[in-house]
Amino acid sequence: MTPDQLFQLSSPIALLGWIALVASPLAPRAAQIVSAAAIPLLLSVAYSGLVLAFWADAPGGFSSLPEVQALFTSPHIALAGWLHYLAFDLFLGAWEVRTARAEGISHWLLLPCLVLTFLFGPAGFLTFAILRFILVGKILP
Repeated sequence: MTPDQLFQLSSPIALLGWIALVASPLAPRAAQIVSAAAIPLLLSVAYSGLVLAFWADAPGGFSSLPEVQALFTSPHIALAGWLHYLAFDLFLGAWEVRTARAEGISHWLLLPCLVLTFLFGPAGFLTFAILRFILVGKILP
């Protein structure tokens, strides 16, 4: 499978996890299984395979911004980076849903946080942390 084919497949799979989180009040346990475990683990397997297979030959590294830019010129490593984002952002979204449910935060108030986490990971996490602090008085898990 080419990097582009895997990219085209991975994004809709991750989107299924986000849809499950949005609909999680209807089936909370199923949403958590799909969004906190099954899909992130599947993406993690693909990520790990790409890193194991292509890391040694990839240019660049992590010592400077130019090295990171060079690292992502490899299509396989760029795809691994994308899978990393998909897996971790979805896992974070699932944590937000679990935490909101446990602490009595309305799912309707959580939805904008999920959208931001889906699109801009850390910004969504920050928004959820602010919402949680305002409503529950907690910052740390």
